[in-house]
Amino acid sequence: MTLVGFSSFSHEGASAYPPSARATGHGGACDPAVMTWHEIERAQLAQALLDVTPDAPTLCEGWQARHLAAHVVLRERSPIVSAGIAVPALASRAEAAIATLADQASTEGAYRDLVARVADTPARWHPASWVGESANVIEFFVHTEDVRRGAGSVPARELDAGLVDALWSHLPRAAAGRLRGAPVGVVLVRDDGVRHHLRAPKADYGTVVVRGAVGELVLYLLGRGAAADVRVEGDADDVATIEAVLPSR
Repeated sequence: MTLVGFSSFSHEGASAYPPSARATGHGGACDPAVMTWHEIERAQLAQALLDVTPDAPTLCEGWQARHLAAHVVLRERSPIVSAGIAVPALASRAEAAIATLADQASTEGAYRDLVARVADTPARWHPASWVGESANVIEFFVHTEDVRRGAGSVPARELDAGLVDALWSHLPRAAAGRLRGAPVGVVLVRDDGVRHHLRAPKADYGTVVVRGAVGELVLYLLGRGAAADVRVEGDADDVATIEAVLPSR
């Protein structure tokens, strides 16, 4: 999704959506009839980045908006950065590359150019373009909220039912790594009552129940519990155990 004329408009009132993906009147959301959910969330992320300044805070500790934008761009374009997400030995080189690109985007114009690259999909030959929904819908949703909620509490977005279903279906896999160090069992309960038994307890530990809207559950399980509206219920010791791994408000 190339942003036509992106560098020519002012920050105020700017839009990250190409004409075919403009809001259709449903809460400002893009049209899922012409875009996949990860494409829609990519556009939402680009718009959220446009709505703040380059040095705006985010939920990612130590990162301003320009660092988050640099991460997204390099995740899809730099082998070192994409590998550094999974390979600890490469993490410092990945962080250095992100910092360098972020430093180059400290001015308003350079920052808008960087956000334009966030909005562009990677080339079709690039492996990042093959994973599509499975790797990107939660990634872009969470990073959008990293930007929106970085400066403090804001109202939650009203999510389309289709996006809720997409987030819910990909959440167990996305959360698996975060829960690897938690010996307690975890049951998720959506605000509409739908439940999912995420993991069984180990040894003598019990199970905690985490309640909330799907978007808030995603944020909690991806390490943004301080900004997520969830309730963690269970035996006090079990709640304390998971709070040590995934703190909530």
